[in-house]
Amino acid sequence: MLTPYRQLAAVPHLAAVLGWGLFGRLHLTCTSIALTFLVAEWTGSYAIAGVVVAATALGWGVGGPMRGRAADRGEPSRQLLITGVVYAAGMTAIALLPAGAWPLAAVLAFGTGLAVPAAGQISRALYPRMASGQVLHAAYTVEATLQELLFILGPMAAAITVAVAGPRAAVGLCAALALLGAIGFAVVLRRGGLRAAAPRPPRPPPGEHGHGRLLAVPGLAAAIGVSLLMVAAFTAVDLALVGWARERGTPALAGTLIATWAIGSLIGGFVSGGITGRRAPRLWLRTAALAAGIGALTLTMPPVTDGASPLLIAAVLVVGGTAIAPVAATSNANIGLLAPGHRRSEAFGWLATARTTGSALAAPGAGALLDAAGPAAATAAATLLALAAAALAATVRVPESESMVAVGDDRLP
Repeated sequence: MLTPYRQLAAVPHLAAVLGWGLFGRLHLTCTSIALTFLVAEWTGSYAIAGVVVAATALGWGVGGPMRGRAADRGEPSRQLLITGVVYAAGMTAIALLPAGAWPLAAVLAFGTGLAVPAAGQISRALYPRMASGQVLHAAYTVEATLQELLFILGPMAAAITVAVAGPRAAVGLCAALALLGAIGFAVVLRRGGLRAAAPRPPRPPPGEHGHGRLLAVPGLAAAIGVSLLMVAAFTAVDLALVGWARERGTPALAGTLIATWAIGSLIGGFVSGGITGRRAPRLWLRTAALAAGIGALTLTMPPVTDGASPLLIAAVLVVGGTAIAPVAATSNANIGLLAPGHRRSEAFGWLATARTTGSALAAPGAGALLDAAGPAAATAAATLLALAAAALAATVRVPESESMVAVGDDRLP
């Protein structure tokens, strides 16, 4: 079971690319909490704080394809350094604004979001250049699994910083983490001889002219759409858990249950990453398993079931959560294999846009269902979204010759 992980560690520079690609995203899991505390302290309004956080997310989503295109066409390490400096400067400027200047903070937040260092896009685009077969899928699985830790460590670091030094210091922490992650990742790329962009074909294939045509690559738009639907489902479940916890008068329990879901994902990611075989993982099957887990959660939520034990809900979340990391890993691997090698970073930029869009679209709808019919309605909607993702995933075809090679073949392509 550990064979793929040992092979992954044996590929030169792959572990460093994976690790710094993850660290380069840690600041993103701190930002919303830090900005919420800062703006709420200024204005006393969480709604206004939400506007500033949304502006950051909007900039991140809009800028994703542009950042990826720049990394594909230029030197990724140089782009990381430039965006790292710009992003850190933007967050620092927000931290230094006078109290009450939230309209300016929103403008700065949008501009700063446009300059988020593309650590995730670049690292995911590099994996297919560095590994193949089971090793490649192990890389995507390890990334998806360890990413869950970011959503535990980042918010914790932001909350502790707010408590100890105040929200301005927490926003400054986000700036420092982003800059450190960008510099560290750039150094890894240069030391590993990966500073150059992927080779471009001598002449673009038919249908490749113009950046908008990237989504016309067979299967790519569908693969990105699967992630949009899945993130929408995750957003609905998170809101349902928050609603359930608030209704029973224990709001803090929502965070515990969401963390429990992440623990299930960690377990599932580790196990699935060690499974070897000659067939590529089937995304539709893994997505259907996740839909089944969310459906089981619906049966424990009011008004379907009133007064369900938190321990029962936690158990359902752990079991159902085991599909999260495998789904994310297979989805990312499919996008990396379907996208042309010289445009992978841009493809993962569109993925960032899709995920931001999925969350933005799902939040108000899930909230309306919570108000109208309770948590079970929101999780039922999440189940339908996951089933739609499974149906869409069934249409994605990755050529077997590209998705898998003989087990144990760790040649660099």
